[in-house]
Amino acid sequence: MSTTTTNNTTSTQRRAAAKRAAATRKRNAAKRSTAAKRAATTRAQAEQTAFEGFVVRAQRPALVATGAYLTVADNVAETARKYRTRTTAERELNKLQRQVVTDLKKFERRGERAKKLVEREVKRTRTRIERELRQRRTAAVRLVKRNRREFGRSAKGLQSDAQDLAQRVQDQVASLV
Repeated sequence: MSTTTTNNTTSTQRRAAAKRAAATRKRNAAKRSTAAKRAATTRAQAEQTAFEGFVVRAQRPALVATGAYLTVADNVAETARKYRTRTTAERELNKLQRQVVTDLKKFERRGERAKKLVEREVKRTRTRIERELRQRRTAAVRLVKRNRREFGRSAKGLQSDAQDLAQRVQDQVASLV
């Protein structure tokens, strides 16, 4: 008996399957390569961004100092230019005096408004407190009058009861004697 195994796939089919497998491996390798390149690019950008951020933070104090120095230099140059001649100096001083007077008037008006506001608030508060005190005083006077009337009635009632009691005692004593 011959032992032959029958293979259902032909050599053509095996070659086609091998080609398909090779193509799949090639595509997968290309995908991995592209993903690796993308990851490397992302890492490089992150490192570069972090470095650039560090550089910006390191430069900031120097840039602030330089900017402040240049601003001061410009202001000094502008001030010196304004006072270079007698006429421009007088003009600048007159302008500054007018500005000071204007500012003082503005501050005075604002202070006056604030004073009036406080005075109104004080007057309102005083009026409210006076009204409350009048109401409380009126209520206290009413209470005292009511209590006085009630006490008077009670006292009269007690007095008449005491007189009646005294009269009965006298009558009893008189009947015993």
